[in-house]
Amino acid sequence: MKNTLLASVSFLLLIAGSAAADQQEFPAKLAGQAILPANTMVPAPADAPEFLKHSGKFTTADRKRTEVLGTVPGKDGARVTDLKLPFDGQPIQGFSGIKTMEDGTFWTLSDNGFGSKANSSDAMLFLHQLKFDWATGKVEVVKNLFLSDPDKKSPFPIVLEGAEKRYLTGADFDIESIQPVADGFWLGEEFGPYLLKFDTEGRLTDVFSASVDGKPVLSPDNPLLSVPANPTTKMQAFNLKRSGGFEGLAMSKDGSKLYGLLEGALYQDDGKMESVDGHTAIRVIEFDTASKSWTGRSWLYPFEDKGVSIGDFNMLDDSTALVIERDNGAGTKDKACADPKQPKPDCFEAPAELKRIYKIEFNDANVGKAVRKIGYIDLLNIKDPDNKKKAGTKDGVYDMPFVTIENVDRVDATHIVVGNDNNLPFSAGRAVDKADDNEFSLLEVGELLNAK
Repeated sequence: MKNTLLASVSFLLLIAGSAAADQQEFPAKLAGQAILPANTMVPAPADAPEFLKHSGKFTTADRKRTEVLGTVPGKDGARVTDLKLPFDGQPIQGFSGIKTMEDGTFWTLSDNGFGSKANSSDAMLFLHQLKFDWATGKVEVVKNLFLSDPDKKSPFPIVLEGAEKRYLTGADFDIESIQPVADGFWLGEEFGPYLLKFDTEGRLTDVFSASVDGKPVLSPDNPLLSVPANPTTKMQAFNLKRSGGFEGLAMSKDGSKLYGLLEGALYQDDGKMESVDGHTAIRVIEFDTASKSWTGRSWLYPFEDKGVSIGDFNMLDDSTALVIERDNGAGTKDKACADPKQPKPDCFEAPAELKRIYKIEFNDANVGKAVRKIGYIDLLNIKDPDNKKKAGTKDGVYDMPFVTIENVDRVDATHIVVGNDNNLPFSAGRAVDKADDNEFSLLEVGELLNAK
């Protein structure tokens, strides 16, 4: 009996140990930081319509046009930030995906503009080639590549449908993730959601609607959905929350496969979200780049108890990848509002609690099942013994208390790059009353990268 009991206890401990190993926290040390100021603007291209020379003209609560520059305060809930709309030019902000290049630069992208289709028709979609000087903390914008649809590849009318130069805007697509390739760029998009292909000049060449298990994946922002003319007619069905499309897009090392990671969980026929062992789970969907089609294979990524979204997704090798998982909090607990139900302009309503980068594994053996979470680093507790940070709140520690951290990729054998999406001018997580800058950090995480 005693031996049986000991064996049972040993077995339970083994199970517990395995679960703990899957959730092991690994150390992270700040090796460098570079900051692009929040108020970084560029002029619209010379051949762009006058309408695009200023951006943010439709960002009031009622979406009424505002032409006078700098008259609409940026707000993060009850807190007023230090920047005002509309802007003179196009802001370089909202970085939502990143890829390390062999020449030492990084490709990234600005998302749809100001947070929704309704307020972003004058926000141009563009990609950015960046260079970071980790010693000085400076960010150099090497190149901006504005996106357009000259060959009318979009399956729906775009904002600038009748313009001579058909530039794309944040009311057309919400681009969130990037994979540069020899002949252009693959981008993950949220409104459709769609998988988009652009050539090296930023011209749209292909649009692929998302599907899982042979069924279309539809967001309420899908431009092909329509409200019925008769109120007694049933609405068209969609199975994804707003802003739940392709937040992450990874590519296999040989370039033959893309893996789109949804930000939100799919709703099943019974109205419940997909889940794994009681945890809400989102889909990783496989796409074949040669046949330009979805393979029908997918995996499930289960959230932690406080996790609600992913931020970015990049492969490390054929079966492991990095994923940013986060909550919707912003700011630090030392400046939390006394009563979260009564937010004030001088405190954080819901401070950040879960901001992590996970190393995961998925392969042929677990198709249709949950990915394996190998371990993580805590972005709220990055060691900074050498005082490398240019911004932060604690001595000896660098933290990223932003609502949206949406950039991660490996730089070399022991380092990764991480960056935030500052949602200009609406997010203020570093300070209660200042729009967040674009912060990029070089982290030493060799133990995480080598974890099995």
